[in-house]
Amino acid sequence: MNNRKPVKIVDTVLRDGHQSLAATRMRLPDMIPMLEQLDNVGYHALEVWGGATFDSCLRFLNENPWDRLRVLKMYLRKTPLMMLLRGQNVLGYNHYADDVVEEFVKRSVCNGIDIIRIFDALNDIRNLEVAMKAAKKEGAHVQGAVVYTISPLHNTAHYLAVAKGLQELGADSICIKDMAGLLAPYDAYELISALKEHLALPIDLHTHYTSGMGSMSYLKAIEAGVDIIDCALSPFGLGTSQPA
Repeated sequence: MNNRKPVKIVDTVLRDGHQSLAATRMRLPDMIPMLEQLDNVGYHALEVWGGATFDSCLRFLNENPWDRLRVLKMYLRKTPLMMLLRGQNVLGYNHYADDVVEEFVKRSVCNGIDIIRIFDALNDIRNLEVAMKAAKKEGAHVQGAVVYTISPLHNTAHYLAVAKGLQELGADSICIKDMAGLLAPYDAYELISALKEHLALPIDLHTHYTSGMGSMSYLKAIEAGVDIIDCALSPFGLGTSQPA
């Protein structure tokens, strides 16, 4: 076992947890009663914004997503707040102009975001450059995400090359983003071992329990030296969400 340091935990219950199990329908009034307790747990970070939350607030919940972020920051004073950003797509479904990306990142940070996890669905890091530079400029922690899947192309060498590219762009940490829950335990061990050998950055592993392998993949990743894992409290954990 190569991991001699305590593993840090990101809790996703306020973003990916309910996005995965409840179509991102948790309202701000449902969150507020538990925020103080969440803040006192000692998480590495709480993922609270980005992904589909922006769309869901506007389309279904009649909420201002910016107000939500400001209120969450008001209550969560001890724990860094994380968001998920779709690179050049921001939080939408099309590519946006560079100045739009830059301004959105700026507003996200000034309204309370501390850590920005930035990804491109096809691992094209050209679509991450503007967002990553903007986040660095605003003083946020930039977590470059490597999207995981299974294909003849997607092997350890491919993921390592993408991660090295993100490191060169100035990432403060790297996330392996297994949104489909495809990462098997021994593949997790191999991948995390390679990343820890060749990179000088903290590694965060994000998976979903869709295939039932998530907990065992985390165990093998911890044995390989992973620094951070993403989990969700049990009411919004397991199933298509994160391990609880």
